[in-house]
Amino acid sequence: MAVFKYEVMQGDGKKRKGTIEATNRDAAAEELKKGGDYVLTLVDAGALGKDVSISIGKKVKPKELAVFCKQFKSIMAAGVTIIEALQMLAEQTENKAFKAAIEDVHDRVQRGETLAGAMSNHPKIFPEMMIQMMNAGEASGSLEIAFERLSVQFEKDAHLKAVIAKSMVYPIILICVIIGVVAIMMIKIVPSFTSTFDELGADLPAITKIVMGVSDFMVNTWYIFIIVIAVVVFLAKEFKKTPAGALFFGKLMLHLPLFGNLTVKSASAQFTRTLSTMLASGITLVDAIEIISKIMSNEVVKQVMQKAQKDVMQGVAFSIPIADSGVFPPMVHHMVKIGEETGNMEEMLDTIAEYYDSEVEMATEALVAAMEPLIIIAMAGIVVPIILAIMLPMLGMQNAIDGQT
Repeated sequence: MAVFKYEVMQGDGKKRKGTIEATNRDAAAEELKKGGDYVLTLVDAGALGKDVSISIGKKVKPKELAVFCKQFKSIMAAGVTIIEALQMLAEQTENKAFKAAIEDVHDRVQRGETLAGAMSNHPKIFPEMMIQMMNAGEASGSLEIAFERLSVQFEKDAHLKAVIAKSMVYPIILICVIIGVVAIMMIKIVPSFTSTFDELGADLPAITKIVMGVSDFMVNTWYIFIIVIAVVVFLAKEFKKTPAGALFFGKLMLHLPLFGNLTVKSASAQFTRTLSTMLASGITLVDAIEIISKIMSNEVVKQVMQKAQKDVMQGVAFSIPIADSGVFPPMVHHMVKIGEETGNMEEMLDTIAEYYDSEVEMATEALVAAMEPLIIIAMAGIVVPIILAIMLPMLGMQNAIDGQT
């Protein structure tokens, strides 16, 4: 008998953890389901109940997962077995962490585990959505459809991330240039004029004194500036890990000027596309919402999904908590409501996802277009005072010389 560590969701929506003995993972899952519980995680445990699940390396990029799913689907369509398909994919995968995970999944499936069960031992490699869709695909005999839907899902995710990353390159470069220019002026240029002004003993304008003071601080105690920034960043990251911090930053990103619109549209595209993909693979609405609540990065959206899951379990239409949340645009809950009334939820969700995919691209372009002049204005607001701090005393001295002559 093997020991498995599990986490299940009970009928009342509460989660429960524990260990169970069974001949294999499938038997353990069936035993847990008998009580009406939904299995969230189920992994091998050692003799003392310690989790020995394998998690190799960092998360794999969506583009790599998209290629994996597309190739897996093509290989299976050619009549190749799952074990042979895994071996073929492992041999041609260049990402070492991904390759090791596929090889381990291959070995586990060869020993009799299900594909979903084997993948669940690598949560950093295979997303929970993918594992649940594999589970549903194996149960219904529609693995090829599951892989096809997943390949589209991951391609869309990769495309949106690439669009946002590409659009942010120029503003980031511009900001780095500004920081570099200001640092050179304050550390190299201003101190050279400071010594000249000190020798002349002239009465300096207030702005010059302020800039010289900042320059002296940066030259003599620059490490304090670095330490303060490091501490602030560290505390912000630690605060973000707490429930209150995650909620604070989640609300901030939804209401932040320029970025809020992009965050809302990105969340709308992600959750509707993911939900459509899972529903098409045979996963129930309640289970799909549970998975979405885990993969959404914004804590506010997570809590909306968690509340929606509880409401749906009590018989409330999914569109109602979506509308009541006030997070998503009206179009989202209106289209979801139409899907519920017509029984065509998947198509409606796909339509919403396609619409907001294009909206995210346009919002990203608008964000970059707005950021460029703001960054230039900010640069002027920093550089101009430094130039004035240098030029005003020089003009004063020039006027004094002209007056004497």
